[in-house]
Amino acid sequence: MAIMGFLAVANAYTMRVCLNIAITQMVRRHSPSPAYEDGSCPGGLDEVVEDATEITGYNWNEETQGIILSAFYYGYIVTHLPGGMLAERFGGKYSLGFGVLSTAVFTLLTPWAVNLGGATGLIILRVLEGLGEGTTFPALNAMLARWSPVSERGRMGSLVFGGAQIGNIAGTYFSGLVIKETGEWQSVFYLFGSIGILWFILWALLCYNDPESHPYISDKEKKYLEEALGRHHNTQPSSIPWKAIFMSVPLWALVCAQIGHDYGYFTMVTDLPKYMTGVLKFDIHRTGTLAALPYAVMWLSSIAFGWICDKIVKRQWMTVTNARKTFTTIASVGPGICMILASYSGCNTETVVILFTASMGLMGAFYPGMKVNALDLSNNYAGTIMAIVNGIGAITGIIAPYLVGLLTPDSTLTQWRLVFWITLAVFIVTNLVFVAWASGEGQWWDTCSQDPRKQDENTNQSVNNDVKL
Repeated sequence: MAIMGFLAVANAYTMRVCLNIAITQMVRRHSPSPAYEDGSCPGGLDEVVEDATEITGYNWNEETQGIILSAFYYGYIVTHLPGGMLAERFGGKYSLGFGVLSTAVFTLLTPWAVNLGGATGLIILRVLEGLGEGTTFPALNAMLARWSPVSERGRMGSLVFGGAQIGNIAGTYFSGLVIKETGEWQSVFYLFGSIGILWFILWALLCYNDPESHPYISDKEKKYLEEALGRHHNTQPSSIPWKAIFMSVPLWALVCAQIGHDYGYFTMVTDLPKYMTGVLKFDIHRTGTLAALPYAVMWLSSIAFGWICDKIVKRQWMTVTNARKTFTTIASVGPGICMILASYSGCNTETVVILFTASMGLMGAFYPGMKVNALDLSNNYAGTIMAIVNGIGAITGIIAPYLVGLLTPDSTLTQWRLVFWITLAVFIVTNLVFVAWASGEGQWWDTCSQDPRKQDENTNQSVNNDVKL
C-alpha cells in the first residue's frame, strides 16, 4: 500500500508539473537582453537566434501564464473535503483511484484542449484536472490512518508523500528530455497520461482500504496492526464533530504551517523552470535536468528526516509535539534563507543550482514534521483533517504563480529577488504560529460523544489546554 501510495502521489505530480516545463516551449519567447546591468543574465547568441526562428508558439504574456499555471488549484481545493469525507466513510481506495484516473484522462486531452480553445481551453482543462487530483492527499491520509502505527508514521508518511518529489523529478526531467528528442510539447501529456492510467489498473488490483478487507494479509501482520492502531475503524461516530474540529487550536496551527509550506513549495515547483529559462537562459533539456535535481535531493532528505524523526520519538529524546515543531522549523527557515542567497548569486549558475537544491533538500523535513501531524491529531477523521489543512494550503497554489507572473514581467534578477523575500516572510510567520500552538497529541474530539453539551464542555477545556501549551 505504501509503495502504491507513493506511486499515486508521483503520478499525480508528474501530471501536475509537466505543464511547467511544456509551457516554456508553448509560448513565444522574446530575445533576451544580454545586459547583466539590466538584471538579465546573458544568453548564448546562437541559442537565441535558433529559438527565434524555430519557436512560434502562443502569444501568452507572463500574467496569462500565471493564470494558466494557477488554474489547476481552483479545482484542486474544491474536492479536498468531499474526497476526505468519502474516504473515511467508504475507504480511500476508489476515492483516490478514480481521482488519479480522471486526471490522467484530462492530461491526455491537453493538446486537444489547447488547439481547440487556446488559453481558455487549457485553463478549463487544468481546473478539471485539479478537481480529480484534489482527493489524493485526503484519501491517502485516511488509508495511512488504517495502515501506519505511530512508530512508523514518519517513515511511511515520508515514503508516500515523498512521491511528490519523484513526480517532480520525472515530470521535469522527462518533460525536458522528451520535448528535446521529439520537438513537440504535446508528447509529454501523452506520456504521463498513459502512465497514470496504468497505475490505476495496478492500484485497483493490488490495494485495499484497510487490513481487515485485505484478502492476502498474514494473521501475524493483521494482529500487529490491530494492536498498534486499535479497532478504531468501525467506532467512528455517525457525524463529524465540525464545531470541535474548527475550534481546535492545534488544527489551525497546522493550517498555518501548511500555508507556509505550500506557498514556498508551489513557488519553486511552478516557477523554477521559468526562472531557469527566463533568468539563467538554460535550454529546455538543461532546464528539465537541473530543475529535477532539487526534488531528487528533497526526496532523499525526506526519507532521511523521517527515519531520524522516528528514532528521536521512539527513544523519547523528544516528545511527538516537539519533534513535529523542530522538523517543521528546519523545513521553513532553511529553504527561505537558501532562496534569498540564490537570488543574490546573480548569474553564477552553479551556485544558484546548489542553493536551490539545498533549499528543497531542507524542505524535506516538512514530511516528518507538519505533513504527518494530521495523523497525530486524529485517526478517525484523518481524511477530513487532511482535506481541511491541505485544501486551505492549496489556495496558495492559486496565489503564488499569479503573483510571480505579476512581479516578474521581464524575468529579471531584481524582480525575482522580491519574490523570494516574500516567500521567506511567509515561511517565518507561519512557522512561528506552528511552534507556538501545534500539538502532536491526539485530540479529544477524535473519539468524543456527539452530545452537543459534551462537545461544548470539551471544546472549552481543549482550547485552554492548547493555549497553555
